Amino acid sequence: MQLAGAGSAASLAGCTSFLDGGDTVRISGGVGPLPMVEVWADIYGDETDTSFDISGGGTGVGVSDVFNNQVDIAMMGREPEGEEVDQGLFAVPMLIDTVVGTVNADNPVIDELQENGLSRADMEAIFTKEVDTWGEVVDADVDEEITVYGRSDASAAYKQWGDFLGGEDDAYSENELENLSDGNHNGDQQVAEAIAGNENAISLNNINYVYDLESGELEGDVRPIPLDRDGDGELSEEEDFYETRDEFLAAVEAGQYPAPPAREMFLASNGDFDEDAREFVEWVLSDGQEFVRDNGYVPLEDDRLEEAQDNLAEGP
Repeated sequence: MQLAGAGSAASLAGCTSFLDGGDTVRISGGVGPLPMVEVWADIYGDETDTSFDISGGGTGVGVSDVFNNQVDIAMMGREPEGEEVDQGLFAVPMLIDTVVGTVNADNPVIDELQENGLSRADMEAIFTKEVDTWGEVVDADVDEEITVYGRSDASAAYKQWGDFLGGEDDAYSENELENLSDGNHNGDQQVAEAIAGNENAISLNNINYVYDLESGELEGDVRPIPLDRDGDGELSEEEDFYETRDEFLAAVEAGQYPAPPAREMFLASNGDFDEDAREFVEWVLSDGQEFVRDNGYVPLEDDRLEEAQDNLAEGP
């Protein structure tokens, strides 16, 4: 199966069915892990007699669906909340995904952004409307107004972004960011398309909607905003790793990009996983990990993987 990149007309947030006979595992939830789960389902379905019915909609949708017994597995872009665990949600991590700030490739200050990046504080000021123009953010004589796009779906990525923007202080809630934005979109694909259509726009995207999924290069109309992690106004060699997806993922694995916005993603069930769903999750946490890097994500570290396997075996 070939995944669609950020510039594809195919939506990665829709519904995909792999119905080849045998038992069917129903999955819904986070848009961030959706492309990888679709790849896993395709490969696993070829190896077994298991069929899949997969849809996106956001982490909140997946959790609601699994509690209502509409699906067997929820895809989650965040850790389960305490109240969800109290209700019986049981989750294991599956991989690490990363969110980056994004702008149009023809942004009026794209050269300055790519050379010096933006600090967390800079991006906080933009997303909370403390600054209005690109000239206020970088050292450039431009007065174009910044357009801030947010997410309107139940997005764990947006929640993680609010945590990141808040730094060591209070995190921003999804509602706060939505109310401050100039427009909100339902899913990564729609955000990427909005960024591609507005030279002055800024938002956030999972990296599979930024880099081309075949080449791993920056080929479309969306560009990542390099993070000036130490806030000194320039990118050091250790902070400059955005040219290709492979280079970026290596930096995430090395801890050069912070978490959040890097984040673990989870597969969850209402109580223990049913037999067919459990076998699929067991495969994801073993043979399935070998496909993670090639599809734009970071696999779990060995100790975290072993912990996840043990938790799955023990159950809730």
